[in-house]
Amino acid sequence: MDKNTLVGKVKDGMEKSIKSLQDDLTKIRTGRASTSLLDDVRVESYGARVPLKQVASMATPEARLITVNPHDKSQLTAIEKAILTSGLGYTPQNDGKIIRVPIPALSEERRKEIAKQVKKIGEDAKIAVRHHRQEGNTKSKSAQKEHGWSEDEVKRSNDEIQKLTDSYTKKIDELCTAKEKEILSM
Repeated sequence: MDKNTLVGKVKDGMEKSIKSLQDDLTKIRTGRASTSLLDDVRVESYGARVPLKQVASMATPEARLITVNPHDKSQLTAIEKAILTSGLGYTPQNDGKIIRVPIPALSEERRKEIAKQVKKIGEDAKIAVRHHRQEGNTKSKSAQKEHGWSEDEVKRSNDEIQKLTDSYTKKIDELCTAKEKEILSM
């Protein structure tokens, strides 16, 4: 194993941590409608529990409204029931053709709680990045014994891994700060 391969593996791991953070942040409710808010809703459809997006198309025509248009109109009540029982706290409105899901405004207190949640998710992502750094540094140390790396090679790889860690930590801070501003400005 050479230094570039090791650093590349560490970078891939850190990239996955960032992707996971972005996915987690899109699921956080900001008071603004987003179809991703309903990603975890599963609908009883023809004897199987399937994700909502497999049985309906969703859109956000307004800032505080999600519309759910079932591919099969006979699924309207099943979709409505799935949204009601999902634990998300939304009250869908069924007009016989589509389902409208109004997104209520958040209170100031609730926005502050969600901002704290964002900080925790960001900290978890930083922990994952630091874990990848530690793993990379451990592998470079073992490469010194197994593959005959010099101390300079180990130090260079550890320095590169630290630079990656710093840049990904900064990226996490930027993503979380942007999300917090979005939440608190609503």
